[in-house]
Amino acid sequence: MATVIDNNPGMDEGTASRIVAEALKFVHAAAQFPMVRIAPSKVVDEGWHALILHTELYARLCEGLGRFVHHYPERPDSERYDEQVIVRTQATIELAGYAIDGELWTDPTKTLVGVAAQCQHTGCSSGSGCGTVRPGQCATSGE
Repeated sequence: MATVIDNNPGMDEGTASRIVAEALKFVHAAAQFPMVRIAPSKVVDEGWHALILHTELYARLCEGLGRFVHHYPERPDSERYDEQVIVRTQATIELAGYAIDGELWTDPTKTLVGVAAQCQHTGCSSGSGCGTVRPGQCATSGE
């Protein structure tokens, strides 16, 4: 949470906590369903970035989930937002057993929660089916 707050001056602890919680849900869903093409929203990606910066903690998290979830950031591009990927991601997270904080999964141009994260992912098929995906294209879980 502190990393999210540090990267987003003025953000309150409650919002940072919600962002990190959604990032944890995303990572769990990506690890549990590695062949489903999912990606975080721009807001949730901020929480994922914060988790990844704490490498030992993130590695232990992924180990506990049974699969390392890699992060391949894409350059900012307002044309890249893919609502179908976000809807599929939300459904996958719900399938993993979590409720979605809908306010944090909106179109980046319509969100009420501003964050410093600039990458927006389009998602990809992951695991062994991700062989045609190049780094820089998507968020994926690996074997």
